[in-house]
Amino acid sequence: MRRNVATRATARAVSPAEDVHLTEFDTPLGRMALASTPRGVVACSLPGAGAGAQVRRELRRRVPGAAITEGPGRNAPWVAAAREFLAGRRRDLSDVPLDLRGTDFQRAVWTALRRVPCGGTISYGELAARAGHPGAARACGAANGSNPLPLFVPCHRTIGADGSLTGFGGGLPLKRRLLELERGA
Repeated sequence: MRRNVATRATARAVSPAEDVHLTEFDTPLGRMALASTPRGVVACSLPGAGAGAQVRRELRRRVPGAAITEGPGRNAPWVAAAREFLAGRRRDLSDVPLDLRGTDFQRAVWTALRRVPCGGTISYGELAARAGHPGAARACGAANGSNPLPLFVPCHRTIGADGSLTGFGGGLPLKRRLLELERGA
């Protein structure tokens, strides 16, 4: 029995680290970073200063011990999609494969949020109902706050019950600009 336990422990210790590609790139709204696993995009920053550091922090939390390769690699199509979106030449990013890592509740919220049409908005209360958790509007706000993929899981489309723009990690001016981009303004 001890031999089996030792063998299992050894196998765990030498298992390969998860393969992650990390790319930093410029967009019309500022510098961004994006990371992917073989399953899809696992983390991205919003445009702005510190993009690479932000995604590295997210990777330490969501993909601990990852083997990170820097450069375009497999990220090239997703980098192009983000650039096109932020230049107003692409209306939607829902076709990009994602590797969503979070609690069951977070993933339900993020999945419901990806179904909000480009240019549209949704209140936190309605988002909670669509995610299967009516009455959990505040918890939806917390899920949005921990969203590791803010362009690909469009938390900028979430608004207050009164229709006002509310909190956003990139600030309300960026939230407003992203909605304007989606609406063709």
